[in-house]
Amino acid sequence: MTYPWGNSPQGRLIYTGDGYVSVAMMGSDRKAFASTEIKHGTEEEKVAAVDSYISYSGTYEVKGSKVIHHVEISLFPNWVGKEQVRNFAFDGRRLMLSTDPAKGDEKRKTGHLIWERV
Repeated sequence: MTYPWGNSPQGRLIYTGDGYVSVAMMGSDRKAFASTEIKHGTEEEKVAAVDSYISYSGTYEVKGSKVIHHVEISLFPNWVGKEQVRNFAFDGRRLMLSTDPAKGDEKRKTGHLIWERV
């Protein structure tokens, strides 16, 4: 088991009634840049910032027990114009999202996120 954003990530997942989704998630131990200007971080600071953050937005649709995010903008350029498909289930105030194993993944790794309603 791995925790790509640490043991206590922070984030927001927003679904709107008219079909939009927005996701922003970051590690809880991110370091501030030495500079106060976003474009003036060192290469190491920028790499660390990107490695500890993910964000994307677009539209969504629900099909059975899956929610499909149609990515329109993203920190990770490879996701733009693509779909992020998640299995979903509810447990009280919690939304559990998971991925199917990647094609060709002999170890059958899956991703799991638990979001709590605020």
